[in-house]
Amino acid sequence: MPNGLEVAKEAIEQFQKIQRHMLLAKEEGATKTYASLKDDYLSLKAILNVSGVNLTDIDKIKE
Repeated sequence: MPNGLEVAKEAIEQFQKIQRHMLLAKEEGATKTYASLKDDYLSLKAILNVSGVNLTDIDKIKE
């Protein structure tokens, strides 16, 4: 069973991956894809906030 640090690491990696895809979707004008990714982004952001992860340096979207 993963410990809290492993769970946080995985969530941060997923958060960063989703942000990369969001930025690409925005650049390409893929509004539906961006909106879908934003749902995942907001969910992960909420989980990371509750977990006490400081998103100041890793949140590139700022939404």
